[in-house]
Amino acid sequence: MSVLPNSHEVLLRHVGRLRGQVALLGVQDPALLSRLAVTGLAMTEHAGVHRSLSGAAGWRAAFGYDDPTLQAARYDSLVVFLPKARAELELRLALAFWLARAGAEVLLVGEKKEGIAGAVKHFRARAPSAVKVDSARHCQVWSAQVAVPLAAFDLADWLSWTPLAYRGVSLNIAGLPGVFSLGELDDGTALLLDSFAERPLVAPRVLDFACGAGVIGAWLQASARAEGREVPVDGVDVQAQAVRCARETYARNGGQGTILASDGLSGVSGRWPAVVSNPPFHSGVKTDTSMTEHFLAQVSEHLQPGGELRLVANSFLPYETLMARHVGPVERLAGDRRFTVYRAVRT
Repeated sequence: MSVLPNSHEVLLRHVGRLRGQVALLGVQDPALLSRLAVTGLAMTEHAGVHRSLSGAAGWRAAFGYDDPTLQAARYDSLVVFLPKARAELELRLALAFWLARAGAEVLLVGEKKEGIAGAVKHFRARAPSAVKVDSARHCQVWSAQVAVPLAAFDLADWLSWTPLAYRGVSLNIAGLPGVFSLGELDDGTALLLDSFAERPLVAPRVLDFACGAGVIGAWLQASARAEGREVPVDGVDVQAQAVRCARETYARNGGQGTILASDGLSGVSGRWPAVVSNPPFHSGVKTDTSMTEHFLAQVSEHLQPGGELRLVANSFLPYETLMARHVGPVERLAGDRRFTVYRAVRT
């Protein structure tokens, strides 16, 4: 039997509280469902987890906050697992109180190191009667009754827009709680864009891995368009909000390309003349390079012969060696004290 995340393990101590129609929001490990003597709705924003949840007997799987399976005032018991991004907590709580029937119980479950103490303040702001019902496995469990369900919930209401002007290109970038670098251009992406300006990609179509809100793809297309060229940029990301934001960013800025939800490259088919990326290296509060390591092991299968991989990463991460092993000769195009831009050509 697999070891579940602490937040999932502690929920097993409270199975008796789960009655009627049940909704779990923010599931991290699909194995939890087989340990519960109930069925219902299981929501995740992670494409790989959603794929596994979709095969769980008796459960309805939802991908993100705008999945069509989400229905108002339907659930009697709801579990809100603390999201990794604090900014996302209000979004997840709003969804819970919209899904809940009057009188439903909402449980907030999270680890101390991930900020459950601060999250409780937000929970109590929405439900002043909230009380702590357990503290175990480095987690806390809080409970509240829903007196009046939230009347409306629409993910579009949570969208924000950030104007971005960089290297002569002006864009509007969509944002949602939980999306990387919300409301700003992060330094790693800026260095990668600098490399495109100084040493342009020569490719008729590009794949942006871990595309986030679509900044890189939208910038590449706008830059090419200013030179009279059309270069569609496809994007892939594991997170539901990122996929929604990238699509919104493309729609607002006239971008072309398909945005896919996929855990790594598992849901991607085809080969591209160029692949670009500013991949994540955190999972919650921990450094986690496993997704990028898997990506580098697989990316040559999605590069045309002679195709280019261009990637920016924190300089201390071991990606240069992996790129050379799995793709081809590597050169460093740019760098500062924190980040390095690498270029490899598939042999």
